[in-house]
Amino acid sequence: MLSPMREGFSLSRARPGGPSNRRLAPPGPPTGHARSQANQGRNPRNTLEKTLVISKNSHYSGIMAQKYLIFISSAVEDVKAERAALARVIWELGHVPVMPDGFDAADSTARRIVKRLISDCDYFLTLTAHKYGLMPNGESRLTDEYLMALKAEAPVLALIIDEKARWKGARKEQDEAAIRALEDFKVKLRAHPHAFWATLPELENKARELLLQEMFLNPRQGWSPGGGAVHPQVVNELGRLIVENEKLKKYVLTLGSGPSQWQEKIKHTLEVLTSNNETLSFFYAPGGNWENTIKCRYLRLFKLLAPELYTGKTIAELSRFLGSVLNPDLSRTVRKDYPVPSNTIKKIMADFNLLKLVQFFGKEGNDTWELTEFGKEIYAAYRLRQFERRLKDGNAKMIAAAGEGDEDELIGEAAVPSNPPPA
Repeated sequence: MLSPMREGFSLSRARPGGPSNRRLAPPGPPTGHARSQANQGRNPRNTLEKTLVISKNSHYSGIMAQKYLIFISSAVEDVKAERAALARVIWELGHVPVMPDGFDAADSTARRIVKRLISDCDYFLTLTAHKYGLMPNGESRLTDEYLMALKAEAPVLALIIDEKARWKGARKEQDEAAIRALEDFKVKLRAHPHAFWATLPELENKARELLLQEMFLNPRQGWSPGGGAVHPQVVNELGRLIVENEKLKKYVLTLGSGPSQWQEKIKHTLEVLTSNNETLSFFYAPGGNWENTIKCRYLRLFKLLAPELYTGKTIAELSRFLGSVLNPDLSRTVRKDYPVPSNTIKKIMADFNLLKLVQFFGKEGNDTWELTEFGKEIYAAYRLRQFERRLKDGNAKMIAAAGEGDEDELIGEAAVPSNPPPA
């Protein structure tokens, strides 16, 4: 018999060429202790967030708006726990499993009911282990339901046990003819979307992936609670608003910590950059060794590199840039490739990354760095401080000192924005 129906829960689905007001009572979700066990260790918020991210795509939004009936076919006696796990996965995805476990498949009336159920379902999910599901009349329940699904043109999905999986001998076919027939049936299932499984957790994961993939590639009519489908645009807009709301919540939390904390964070970062130095050496062309070692404040390195890092730059490009700009012997030309040691540039970038000023987004063979949003805020605060000092003091000496980098000594109360920008 079908699983218990939730109180007051029914569905209406109209199919082309069929009655327009068919009603079918789907099986209910796990209840009581079973439901509490099913929910243990799961984070509903994570599940909701993943579903909403999926809803941005028009196909996936259909999955969220529509509910599908999914028929679970298997030999009942050897995979009871596995069938229950599949039902739980389907419920968690927001759809309805159909499992006519209590029907005598050999009875003609029950067989007609099962056939009707399969024709009403959106997807046919068959689970095979080592039993062929032979009925008293010598026919296989697996094959019989599979042929019904093909005739109803329902998408067939298969979860086939891995031959290397550990399985008790009592749960395997002993008859040679049944074993051969089962193997032939598994070969047929491989012509449909399928996955192999060996353990119960793996079965749940493979079932979830297989169902989501098929729902995306082959969306079905399904049905909508309340008789009205949610328009995909509504779902997409909901997803957009959820993401925007999360950003605003983070922004509000930042404001709640007080504008002074944001200012202190920028000021502290500037002070760290001012207090630390890095040693740079240069390789000239022609030349045979590293020469003219100099010490350079991190703040000066950052102010030089920040404009370059607005667009991604590689370690090689940053080395050429610093070699050209900081060359202490202008009468000589630094070599083209890595005039400043690559390991020195990598160390500088790693330190900037530690301060959340830059981020790495390298691809294979391309170690590229760029400014983070926080790095842009630091550079903006630094430049604003420079402009304000020059505005207050038009002394030519101060202007010349700014060109030579002496302003690195004079951070003082850095001019910073009163509030951080929204993410």
